[in-house]
Amino acid sequence: MNPLLPIALLAALTAAGCASDPQMRDGVLIDDPYEAANRRVHAFNKGVDAHVVGPVANRLKGDGADAGPAPQPGDPIGPVRMMANAGRNLSLPGKALNGLLQGRPGNAGMNALRFATNTTVGLGGLFDPAADSFGWTERDTDFGETLAVWGAPEGAYLELPLIGPSTLRDTAGRVVDIAIDPLGQVLDAPERRAAFALRVGAKAADRARFGDTIDGILQGSADSYAQTRLIWLMNRRHELGEESADIDPYGDDAVIDPYE
Repeated sequence: MNPLLPIALLAALTAAGCASDPQMRDGVLIDDPYEAANRRVHAFNKGVDAHVVGPVANRLKGDGADAGPAPQPGDPIGPVRMMANAGRNLSLPGKALNGLLQGRPGNAGMNALRFATNTTVGLGGLFDPAADSFGWTERDTDFGETLAVWGAPEGAYLELPLIGPSTLRDTAGRVVDIAIDPLGQVLDAPERRAAFALRVGAKAADRARFGDTIDGILQGSADSYAQTRLIWLMNRRHELGEESADIDPYGDDAVIDPYE
């Protein structure tokens, strides 16, 4: 058994048992007891994005990275798109496993079918015939969602170096995802490094696709930390179906503009 797994599960249980005192901010219930440290990490991440990640992502735009995760029939496909496709394809076995752990066999089967199709017909995931030819779309998930399905509370908000916004539950989930990744059990060390590089490339392509929105939040907001925290928590809770009880419909700031 991967030694990271019991450590991550212990972290998840610890997070679930931690007392918290969430406050209503900007119309959303937020638990951020580590705000001072989070803001320092955010400043670091913002600097890395401005001087490294953002410029690299802008260079990728010229190769079609901003056109979406999968091209329309007949569209050209460049090397950046192919790299992004391959990186996303490598994440599918772990997502299929999380689907099973969540009791969602339909989602698990779809991700497994996509992986099998794109790995074979799609030449190792460089192309996405599963979506382009058959309409089989990815069911995005992770172990953070699995913990949510199992009833683990969200825990405090965190901003992680280089990774960005998270929570105690999602941070534990990230570690478990690494530990239980099926590909990690069968690939040797050089192959794992290559797979990691492809997944980083997929994230860079995503940064290129959403570059204008991200720049508006990070560089155009009076308080980019608070804006990032608010948008990320609202989006994550919406993904998990947890947002309804946390939004104050009478809060003046419940409606946000990321370009303010």
